[in-house]
Amino acid sequence: MKKKYLLAPGPTPVPEVALLDMARPIFHHRTDEFREVFKRVSEGLKYVFQTTSPVITQVSSGSGAMEASVVNLLSPKDKAIVVEAGYFGVRFSEICRAYEVEVVPIVLTWGEAVDAAAVRQALRENPDAKAVYTTFCETSTGVVHDVRALGEVVRKTEALLVIDAISGLGTMELRPDDWGIDIVVAGSQKALMIPPGLSFLSVSDKAWKVIEANKSPVYYFDLLAARERLESWNSRFTPALTLVAALDKSLGLIKEEGIENVWARHRMLGRACRAGAKALGLELFAKRPADGLTAVIMPEGIDAYEVYERLLKDYGVTVGTGHAKIRNRVIRLAHLGYAGRFDVILGLSAVEMVLKEMGADIEVGRGVAAAEEVFVTAD
Repeated sequence: MKKKYLLAPGPTPVPEVALLDMARPIFHHRTDEFREVFKRVSEGLKYVFQTTSPVITQVSSGSGAMEASVVNLLSPKDKAIVVEAGYFGVRFSEICRAYEVEVVPIVLTWGEAVDAAAVRQALRENPDAKAVYTTFCETSTGVVHDVRALGEVVRKTEALLVIDAISGLGTMELRPDDWGIDIVVAGSQKALMIPPGLSFLSVSDKAWKVIEANKSPVYYFDLLAARERLESWNSRFTPALTLVAALDKSLGLIKEEGIENVWARHRMLGRACRAGAKALGLELFAKRPADGLTAVIMPEGIDAYEVYERLLKDYGVTVGTGHAKIRNRVIRLAHLGYAGRFDVILGLSAVEMVLKEMGADIEVGRGVAAAEEVFVTAD
């Protein structure tokens, strides 16, 4: 018998209470029963997003919310500045171009974080840009961008700041209302701790005014129509009922723990995982590492994708692979959402064993010991 362990940065493990709720008999969505659940979920999302603005729930992957943020704000020939610092930053550019939006890219070496000065300069050179798009945590590289600093820059202009927080929401401090972030995009399968299938957008008053004036055609992802239905705690289309029910439970867990405690837990897990990797002599890929996942460069001569395959086949451990050009160089260990100390220890232990088996010059147990030292000395 082989037990399976899910340590990838999405989908992530789902708490038992949420799993069990999805097994209840299905109920209809045009009922008071659903409206009560949807109201509770919508208010709970505002707590996790740390916003007083409505949070729109869609049936889609996170990429659907990314697309909604483009088609509702921008029209063909509009201009958008996009931070391309990894696979998912590039996705924003691809979506913009699909809708004939002119993209002004800020291209970074993968593993680096954007400097607010670069965004300020791009806005000076492109005063007609209607939006700035970036990732919060760039899931492909493990980098966290300083979106607070970006908000300070963008809020002084007419442009809107849109962030993909799909793997960042619920793992690190994020306060869009205070920081001048106009749209926050998220997905269900990361720190919100339920299966894939739902996506979310919080929208500022500044952004709503642009959306209301936008003439670009939109149907399924029409945020104005979704906001209107939300006023009566209804979804516009048939919702993913079981996912909404599960989300009600997972949001309850987050509220019970307290969002600042959730951030602190992820901060500790990230610190421990980074300490463990460094103790093994491994290099972190991210220059400004996020707390929800750790991207680790494999030793010279070790193929990262083979490490991924061996972890899965021999130990039942699923981690994240590298994307595109770093596929054979990096593995990504996730510690977000329904994650605790022993998830980090298990992941580091499995990596140690596989690397040793592949001939890497490492001392087995050293990474685990370094992570444990972080845990036992944590405040």
